[in-house]
Amino acid sequence: MTYGKTFAALRDNTPVWPAYTRHAFVQGLGDGTLPHAAFLHYLKQDYVFLIHFSRAWALAVTKADTVAEMRLAAGTVNGLINEELALHIKICAEAGIDEETLFATQERQENLAYTRYVLDAGHSGDLLDLLAALAPCVMGYGEIGTHLAATKTSDTYADWINTYASAEYQQVCHDVGELMDGAVAQRIGNDPATSPRWASLQARFAMATQLEVGFWDMGLDP
Repeated sequence: MTYGKTFAALRDNTPVWPAYTRHAFVQGLGDGTLPHAAFLHYLKQDYVFLIHFSRAWALAVTKADTVAEMRLAAGTVNGLINEELALHIKICAEAGIDEETLFATQERQENLAYTRYVLDAGHSGDLLDLLAALAPCVMGYGEIGTHLAATKTSDTYADWINTYASAEYQQVCHDVGELMDGAVAQRIGNDPATSPRWASLQARFAMATQLEVGFWDMGLDP
């Protein structure tokens, strides 16, 4: 599966990618063996993560050079706030955890490291730096959702899986892929691997992917 040529090139040159998308936490979602307490712990941390992630995508609007880039970045912010956060609120409410409690969740170190890394990429760099740090989460969850929807052996976590496998979320992934391809072509040309910037973008993508692995590890450690 690919969501654009830039993402595919970055992913295919990131050896840790399978450790992220096929993590034990992910496998537990698919076969239903993930302890419910671990899932709720993850959702609480991920709710806080998505707050910061939404801010990072809002920052992408200010880093954009064109109205088309602004529209795509703004659309992603809308999806995060109105769809992904809503999923977390719904599942946690069913477990007796209200949104006020979610918002007050104390961030784990792994969460802090990841969210601040992404925000720093945006504050210290340009749109390409920010997108390279944002893409592993967006597209990784798209890949995970699609894979689990096709291979799951349990419906225990079907709501979560179906959200990321849905046509709506897949469209977000394709939109972000389009945004990345356009931003790369405009800023460093149609053969980005030959640009002096490519190595730094690859490094940002790889670090964000490694931080995703750490986030799953945290999910298994309530």
